[in-house]
Amino acid sequence: MEKLQRITTKPSIVMEQNKHTFTKSEHKIYEYILKNEETVLYHSLTEISEASGVAEATVLRFFRKLGYKGFQDFKFAYAQEFSGQKEHSEDETYVEKIKNNMVQAVEDSYGIVDVKTLDQCVELLHRHEDVVIFGVGSSGISAEDMQTRLMRVGKHVNVVTDPHFQVMRASSMTENTLVVAISLTGSTKDIVDSVAVAKEKGATIVALTNYVKSPLTKYADQVLLSSSKESPLDSGSLVSKMAQLFLIDLLCTGFTLHNYEDAEKVKLSITKNTARKLY
Repeated sequence: MEKLQRITTKPSIVMEQNKHTFTKSEHKIYEYILKNEETVLYHSLTEISEASGVAEATVLRFFRKLGYKGFQDFKFAYAQEFSGQKEHSEDETYVEKIKNNMVQAVEDSYGIVDVKTLDQCVELLHRHEDVVIFGVGSSGISAEDMQTRLMRVGKHVNVVTDPHFQVMRASSMTENTLVVAISLTGSTKDIVDSVAVAKEKGATIVALTNYVKSPLTKYADQVLLSSSKESPLDSGSLVSKMAQLFLIDLLCTGFTLHNYEDAEKVKLSITKNTARKLY
């Protein structure tokens, strides 16, 4: 994996987004850090090496791979993140926890948005007439929301959430097609298989995902990253969907600003026509 640029986002997010690229030894370091959040802040390079059962050189490469100068640089950033987490009361109610988790998901996603990549994705959305959105399961719901948002500003797109129909649609794509593939893990086989066919046909691929490297991103021309930790037992959680919807909102708002006059005309027309359906 290529060395990442210097990171300004939270260390836990950086590790989560890159864990698909970790070697067996790097996974040992990653798991040790997760299980020893507080004590790892007081470790030396030698201590974390011995505790995780990995050579010092491997530990050092692990942190440099993530974009840090070394273990001390990582500890400084991790200490700042960890102290911020402690500010939340351990006695908070489940209502407060849900609210805090949703706010955190949006804030973390905001922190890793690459504006240049976002602008390029908006330009692709503007330039392509044939736009198809792929999503399966919970991501399919997000895909349908994106279709609704774009429809309200005059952009006609198709959403395909059935895996078989996705492959059928992908088989007829050309270089004039833009595919927006939504997958939190980037490892959903149905999505990856469909995108592989689309890529083979010459389509341009934009991936909305949570991981820097995944089977999906191998086919992507542009990757927009969100940030929301999700365990296999929490698959499809609303918190994760909030992070996806944040990216979708950025894309749709960017497109609206790019085509402001036409978008305003369409929104006005929709408002007039839907008003007739209200008593």
